[in-house]
Amino acid sequence: MATPVIDDTAVRPAPAAGRTRRSRDRVAATVLHLLLGGGLLLMVGPFLWMLVSSLKPEGEVRRVPPTWWPEAATLENYRELFSRLDFPQYFTNSAVVATLVTVGNVLICAATGYALAKLPFRGRRGLFAAVVGTIMVPPVVWFIPVFVLVSNLGLVNTYAGLVLPNIAQAINVFLMRQFMLSVPDELLESARIDGAGEWRIFWRIVLPLSRPAMATVGILTFLGSWNNFLWPLAVATTEDRYTLPVALALYSVGQNEARYGLLLAGSVVVVLPILLVFLVLQRHFVRGIATTGLK
Repeated sequence: MATPVIDDTAVRPAPAAGRTRRSRDRVAATVLHLLLGGGLLLMVGPFLWMLVSSLKPEGEVRRVPPTWWPEAATLENYRELFSRLDFPQYFTNSAVVATLVTVGNVLICAATGYALAKLPFRGRRGLFAAVVGTIMVPPVVWFIPVFVLVSNLGLVNTYAGLVLPNIAQAINVFLMRQFMLSVPDELLESARIDGAGEWRIFWRIVLPLSRPAMATVGILTFLGSWNNFLWPLAVATTEDRYTLPVALALYSVGQNEARYGLLLAGSVVVVLPILLVFLVLQRHFVRGIATTGLK
């Protein structure tokens, strides 16, 4: 009996169809890269413009239409920035305030998030709902009451007045709680069976596992505190407590007009520490953003 011959040409993709599919994939990849490149240019463009314009003389900064590249690059704006401002004092104030606010948020919000995520107690759901509700309150609503409280406590023009109102933010509690929901309950229960207390479990087990979320909270908090302008402007009443954004805004404005070259040079100096912190913690930040909220 003859062996039947199976024609498999029907199940094989036609060469023309395969080439068409690959061509479509290449076009889609090219379009995607163009869109991503355009988005990157929109994001990075203002920073590049700020850096280039900080090297221009004041007259060239104000020129219309603007020049894309300095005709005569100069560091005069930076020299005036460091000679006109008490830069070391303002930088120290910003660094101290931003560091204390960041460390406070990371530790306090991590502890609060652990309690809301893993410790059963009466009213836990209601407390978490209250935390989420405070996120929806605009800062301008609580600005005056908090300032009155700080003033009544005698904390105006002090580091404590600059730090304490921002040392624990509701959005950071939410982020830490959502991340800690992904920590396996079995791991914590086995630690309790071995005799570990809650503080030891939190410090030795939960915190090391929460490094991505802590990096996310740390970067976002440092960024917000370093760039904060309105609260330091209200609380700091003497020059020895000014932060960099406040000092830069006050001293870049002359009697009749703003000094845009000086303002741009100061903005470059203000941005550099933020870029450094982000580059150091970038890997943890991306992982924290990707995994926060997963259960």
